[in-house]
Amino acid sequence: MQAAQYIGNKSFKIIEASPVAPADDEVRLNVGYVGICGTDMHIYHGVMDQRVNPPHTIGHEISGTIAELGKNVSGYSVGERVVVRPLDWCGDCPACDAGHTHVCQNLKFMGIDTPGAFQNSWTVKSRTLHKLPANVSLKQGALIEPLSVACHDISRSRLKAGEKAVVIGGGPIGQLVALVAKSVGAEVIISEPNESRRSFSNKFDIPTVNPIEQDLAQYVQDWTNGKGADVVFEVSGVQPAVDSMVQVAAVRGRICMVAIHAQKPQVDLFQFFWKELELLGARVYEHADFDMAIELVAAGKIDLEPFITSISDLENISNAFASMDNNPIGMKALVSCEEKLNG
Repeated sequence: MQAAQYIGNKSFKIIEASPVAPADDEVRLNVGYVGICGTDMHIYHGVMDQRVNPPHTIGHEISGTIAELGKNVSGYSVGERVVVRPLDWCGDCPACDAGHTHVCQNLKFMGIDTPGAFQNSWTVKSRTLHKLPANVSLKQGALIEPLSVACHDISRSRLKAGEKAVVIGGGPIGQLVALVAKSVGAEVIISEPNESRRSFSNKFDIPTVNPIEQDLAQYVQDWTNGKGADVVFEVSGVQPAVDSMVQVAAVRGRICMVAIHAQKPQVDLFQFFWKELELLGARVYEHADFDMAIELVAAGKIDLEPFITSISDLENISNAFASMDNNPIGMKALVSCEEKLNG
């Protein structure tokens, strides 16, 4: 089989490899599609070399088909289509003991800390699998992981029907957060300076604000009749967004921190005191978030097809990353990792 290895300096090489036979509690997958996410792009830019230790096979937004079962695996069959929740938790730390395995204190993120999915065959623990319904394609399946991030954000925020939410940042995750917010019956707007991303929101009838040309705080005041937003999602990772999130939040509003900030931001803590605000961290996802994401797609409540910007073969993975690097308005690039048979 073939595998793509990130070798540093924005470069990949395709190597010949052998499928890994599953251990007793593992499953070997024929990989279908793998999405390129923001973390993969950070790896591509070299800022995570010390963590990934190239050469290394990355990739974690994956759909595939079960090819082989470990002898102790039950509940799955060869040929079933699945997605992977790419978290490898220890099960012994205080976080795991409390049931928070997704933020395990010894967590290994598959495709970053351990070998990932940019290969024809990937062997993983069966506990990480979720079955795909018949009406959800493998292409859509590769986007279940980022949709699960959005589901977790909504869960952490406690957003409910009838509430008003502001999403600051209209990239792929911000757009998905807005869609999940709509699915639970909330009203939502997106703050995004990029015109193309605002246009993308229009496909889903989500109102947008250009915070460079419009006063976001005043817009929210008018939109909420002076109350402010019940929930604010900070998804952009920049200082102006941190400034805005406390300005637009209502009294006793909830702010969900989704973005990873490269530099320590300044936060107006006086507003937390004055308005009794809550700040909630949201990291990756839990089992229930994957189930929710799959259900939303299967029920037709969220259409993931518009998010697919491009599809490339594994052999062309370098071009796929380069294209996304030169296309900051792109949403999701998929890499087809299905093995090409000769003859």
